Amino acid sequence: MKEFVVERPIPYYEQFYHSIKKMIFTGHFKPGDRIVETQLAKEFNVSKSPIREAIRILEKEGLVIVDEKSRVIVYKPTQKDVEEVYFCRMALESFAVSEATKIASDEDIHELEKLLIRTDQAISSKKEEDRIISLNELFHSTIIDYTKNLRLKKQINDLKALIYYFRILNFQGDNRANVILKQHYRIFEFIKKRDPEKAAKAMISHLELDLAHLIKVLPKR
Repeated sequence: MKEFVVERPIPYYEQFYHSIKKMIFTGHFKPGDRIVETQLAKEFNVSKSPIREAIRILEKEGLVIVDEKSRVIVYKPTQKDVEEVYFCRMALESFAVSEATKIASDEDIHELEKLLIRTDQAISSKKEEDRIISLNELFHSTIIDYTKNLRLKKQINDLKALIYYFRILNFQGDNRANVILKQHYRIFEFIKKRDPEKAAKAMISHLELDLAHLIKVLPKR
């Protein structure tokens, strides 16, 4: 009976959630912009109900804010916001890379190296920014997966949407792809040497540099 599997249709609200999220990530909706539910419903030729449900998910993820007048505003990060998220990442991801360095198999480490090579090739062949950003995200998430710590993964996932949004903002500037790749290779160097302490320090250094750059390029109020 396996050949007769019926795929579940994707609910409207889920489709609109991904569409609106993409509009935010690609800059169609910029930080501080208002999203008008009735206008979106008209453009998509649907009722407001699935749009409203999509907005609820985006609000939960922190990508939009619903103000006291029920207006939907695209989240505009402050320095305090990004510092709080990055401080959480420093604590969680330094621990993650330390654990991964200890318990990852040789094959796991080889796969991580292949991921860095793919990223390097994507940069050299001038692939789209979102492709390179996704590869950078995969480097971090792969390290977290190698810990086999589900609670750690859940805490990172709770911040996932904001982390990705910050990655997009952080990509502004000269030669960012190569700068980030170089830092990832530095982290990998200590993973490969099975040095958890230096791997953790390299991760913290990478995130500190990311944070400093992001603060410089944050949209001004």
